Amino acid sequence: MNVVTPTQLRRPRRVAVLSVHTSPLEQPGTGDAGGMNVYITETTTRMARRGIAVEVFTRATSSDLPPVAELAPGVLVRHVTAGPFEGLERAELPGQLCAFTAGVLRAEARHDPGHYDLVHSHYWLSGQVGWLARERWGVPLVHTAHTLAKVKNAALADGDTPEPRVRVIGEQQVVDEADQLIANTDVEAAELVDLYGADPAKVRAIAPGVDLDRFRPGDRPAARARLGLPEDAVVLAFVGRIQPLKAPDVLLRATAELLARGTVPRDRLVVLVAGGPSGTGLDQPAALQDLAVALGITDVVRFLPPQSGDALATVYRAADVVAVPSHNESFGLVALEAQACGTPVVAAAVGGLPVAVADRVSGLLVDGHAIRDWADTLGRLATSARLRAELAAGAVRHAGEFSWDRTTDALIAGYVEAGHMLRYSLLRAEVAS
Repeated sequence: MNVVTPTQLRRPRRVAVLSVHTSPLEQPGTGDAGGMNVYITETTTRMARRGIAVEVFTRATSSDLPPVAELAPGVLVRHVTAGPFEGLERAELPGQLCAFTAGVLRAEARHDPGHYDLVHSHYWLSGQVGWLARERWGVPLVHTAHTLAKVKNAALADGDTPEPRVRVIGEQQVVDEADQLIANTDVEAAELVDLYGADPAKVRAIAPGVDLDRFRPGDRPAARARLGLPEDAVVLAFVGRIQPLKAPDVLLRATAELLARGTVPRDRLVVLVAGGPSGTGLDQPAALQDLAVALGITDVVRFLPPQSGDALATVYRAADVVAVPSHNESFGLVALEAQACGTPVVAAAVGGLPVAVADRVSGLLVDGHAIRDWADTLGRLATSARLRAELAAGAVRHAGEFSWDRTTDALIAGYVEAGHMLRYSLLRAEVAS
């Protein structure tokens, strides 16, 4: 390993960000693109504004992609050829990590030594590459897991596929080797320590943020008009990838229950589902539409393609309630974005959602996924304009406590700390030898 230089004990000049399986240039809400893409885009853009150059390495998924693209001033995305461009599922990516690693190391070799001051890997596949880059370059490795296999497997949705053993082993290796582990919440930090034996001194909890300039309260009637919705409708919404983990089926089943009870008049109820198939949802890409047919609620459900930017904010503003019924979420950016727009959230009390949603202040949390409980909670909000107004005000206040600027500043402080951690481990190794 190279000798740690004094620059590694200060704020880094250039960071290599690794995102093997999904690019920040992709549209969140479908395929493998989701909250992690938003996280990388928002934090790297702000790092560049603070004078830190960032290069994001991701796997090329099309021959039409340029070798290098600019995400924002100061942020480059490098497309690394590793395996076939198309038709490669995430489960097959471990077999392409050698090729991807070679591409990353080759890019660094074109520059003078010390080109990158730090590696930040996202998801365990990237952590495997980051571990090798750390050894070769002699720089700190900071890792963000985003989701953990052991946690996901403990809260598996019906019909979902368990995370494979190769991922569990791979995550353990990354946890053992990283100089710093970034968790989204204190709960996730504890999971890293309890389930993976992470050194508590290496774990740092940093909450993700929300773009408070884009996601803010707006004109609800205008938002509904843009989506072709009646101004007096009761609108429930789901935003995200269509897969068992995200549990959009819970919202549809609860909708059928609400109609059966007569809680909301059928001619006033609209359920928006914005997103595309992802992960195990690709096995049955039309499963949610088929469920709507089976439940007899196709007349109240509207499926929208994945939304981004201002169009996504329009969906949030048009809704009376946004449902986040996931079986597991390391945080839940959708919940934060919706609340920033002044829309209360009903969320499952799992993972980081109790942090993203302040129960009975900015939204309501539901224990478990029993359809009766979800129908009770959604019905309570749907029939009480006063409760919605109270929670809407609390939602804006709560979301205002989170920002990507705060997240980015905390990450940079963590980078400096990671440099110290690496230096300490090297000194300790020297003493031991």
